[in-house]
Amino acid sequence: MPQVAYHPVPPTKVVNGFLRAWGPSLGLWGVGGGILVLHLLSATPLVKREVLRKVPLIGDYWEDKTPPSDKPF
Repeated sequence: MPQVAYHPVPPTKVVNGFLRAWGPSLGLWGVGGGILVLHLLSATPLVKREVLRKVPLIGDYWEDKTPPSDKPF
């Protein structure tokens, strides 16, 4: 008759298995969600000034190059 033996599984093995299976998918969804939020909030002056202008290579895109004489306020 076969015997049933209990072998405890350490918690780190469970976490490593979860991260290995779901990590890439969750990472891609997180990056995509972050890009979506920045795109939707890019019209907000606070996001332009504090986040988007400080991006090293593409920060100049969000600089306001309108001369002061052409601004209504």
